[in-house]
Amino acid sequence: MTDRPEPTAGVFVGTEHQLPVRIYYEDTDFSGIVYHANYLRYFERGRSDFFRMIGVSHTELAAIDTAFAITRMEIDFKRAARVDDALVVHTVWNRIKGVRLLARQWITRGEELVCAANVEAVCITLDGHPRKPSAEMTAKVTPWLAPEES
Repeated sequence: MTDRPEPTAGVFVGTEHQLPVRIYYEDTDFSGIVYHANYLRYFERGRSDFFRMIGVSHTELAAIDTAFAITRMEIDFKRAARVDDALVVHTVWNRIKGVRLLARQWITRGEELVCAANVEAVCITLDGHPRKPSAEMTAKVTPWLAPEES
């Protein structure tokens, strides 16, 4: 039997999750620049893999009638990313407040900031009603919370 490589879920540097992302031709628009909506996908991957690495699985959440919905995202686009670029998606969760979870995310190419986002997610039931995160989920997330920047 052959060992098969698993996709990376990134790494933690302190409370910051870092996920490498390669830009492919399919990510770009007719000008060869990453299409703006794809940054939302990269940010989603960063948030999902953050939770995966701390032991919070979307499958397990669904089994207890829980999911996440993004209610607010503020994005600042700073630089264009292009095909073959090696980017890193950085994710830091700052706070859990009732049903809301607040995060900062940014994407870099080397030391260069490509874009940054402030994110508000809410915990919901599968039929869309707000719900507080379970005590188990809160216990898994709390050690990874970082202070908010002012």
